[in-house]
Amino acid sequence: MFTRSLIFVLLTSPALAAGPNLGTPLTHADLAAWDIHILPDGTGLPKGSGTAAQGAPIYAQKCMHCHGEGAKGGVNAALVGAPPIKSIDATKTIANFWPYSTTVFDFIRRAMPWQQPRSLTDDEVYALTAYILAQNKLIAEKDVMNAQTLPKVRMPNRDNFIPRFPDKMPGAERDL
Repeated sequence: MFTRSLIFVLLTSPALAAGPNLGTPLTHADLAAWDIHILPDGTGLPKGSGTAAQGAPIYAQKCMHCHGEGAKGGVNAALVGAPPIKSIDATKTIANFWPYSTTVFDFIRRAMPWQQPRSLTDDEVYALTAYILAQNKLIAEKDVMNAQTLPKVRMPNRDNFIPRFPDKMPGAERDL
């Protein structure tokens, strides 16, 4: 059994303090390149914009092979359609599940297309987000999505989530 003094010596030894010398230390610039999260209230949204019309050809080229024509499902999940969720096994799509339009943007920007994540420009992500929202009849075809307009899109399932940071939610100043 270790005594407190032996544990102290082990934890404060120079060999442990230096670490195992694996990998390369990260710089602030390294971390900043990955610090691209978008909060539900739109904090962190980049400059740029896009419309559903601009998103349609991008979707056809980079998304349709997985999510199907009109985003109604293919090899991977449908992004459009599905009735309201009534059970845990229900099909989940953008309109019936996602609580915030800004997190749709965040997910597309961070993870899509799956074979080349983070390869889309910010304008392409805005356009794809607009396309998917318009396909779900949540915005009009000609609505421009940008850092000011995207957080204003109210998703149908918003009130069925318990927010972890309620002060960071769109309209928090009105809802609290």
